[in-house]
Amino acid sequence: MRAYLILENGQIFEGEPFGAHGETTGEVVFATGMTGYLETLTDPSYYGQIVLQTFPLIGNYGVIPSDFESALIGAKGYIVKHPCREPSNFRSEETLDAFLKARGIVGLCGIDTRALTRVIRSDGVMNGKITTSPPAEADRGEAAAYTIRNAIASVSRRGIKKTGEGCRKVILIDFGAKRGIADALAARDCEVFSFPHDAPAEEILKHKPSGIMLSNGPGDPASPENAGIVETIKILQQSGVPIFGICLGHQLLALANGYKTQKLKFGHRGANQPVRETAANRVYITSQNHGYAVIADNSAFENVNDGTCEGIDYGVSFSVQFHPEARGGPLDTAFLFDRFLERIDAYAAR
Repeated sequence: MRAYLILENGQIFEGEPFGAHGETTGEVVFATGMTGYLETLTDPSYYGQIVLQTFPLIGNYGVIPSDFESALIGAKGYIVKHPCREPSNFRSEETLDAFLKARGIVGLCGIDTRALTRVIRSDGVMNGKITTSPPAEADRGEAAAYTIRNAIASVSRRGIKKTGEGCRKVILIDFGAKRGIADALAARDCEVFSFPHDAPAEEILKHKPSGIMLSNGPGDPASPENAGIVETIKILQQSGVPIFGICLGHQLLALANGYKTQKLKFGHRGANQPVRETAANRVYITSQNHGYAVIADNSAFENVNDGTCEGIDYGVSFSVQFHPEARGGPLDTAFLFDRFLERIDAYAAR
């Protein structure tokens, strides 16, 4: 059986189906990680997107549930060059193909992933449709018309979850949070309470948090759908409680402080993004997954490749565009969680 990716610009890539059979439409983006495909697939930030892995062999260590970042599969589709059919790892419980089938995620393999990546780098991210039916003009039109809607509401938790025990109470507002964020805080003597994205500021402050974490998540930060969240963040910041934002949390905190955001041509997705801390003039290798960036001329961190803002320091609060919990990815910037705790302790000692 043959399968096809039809891009909204009319280009067609022919390959073979794997994972669940069927059709899917989404925004086609590429991720450059050589490993970490399980963390990628279970990252809610990929909601509404078809993920293309640039590394050619994916699935070689199988499927390991303890590596999952959430119970959700964020991606609407998955494209690889060569999916490994016989993984080798003592922790593996199933193949990547079986994993995708069980969760209804449509996959495409055997295409020229290098050529597709070059198209996205040249023309920018665009929508596409994966299908096993012969391509038709209607498929291109369907891809072009696709829009990601209700992104945060679709991946945020519904109730409150507690993680860890500790002397500091941190409330994590879940916009599509990766599990690694709460785990990193819990490992540092924090009691973490994960709240839904639409929790009112009054409800959050009623719990007397030592600090507030704004998580990663999907979608356009400046979407009108997020206006209520931005207003909530403004109230939380006025309370004086230290806030730490990661990825989408960084963007939403920036919007609450009057900054603007922009869509990047093809985003930053992978575990090899170089970032410079401007004050220390030191470069770190970071894990990232975002398609939007904050427009700022006072960045605390900046991307070495394109100069975009990767972090802002507001004094008591701060935020970064990359993932210091680094699942998957390098541990260069894990110290930022310690920096957050230092500000929490300084606030408590006032």
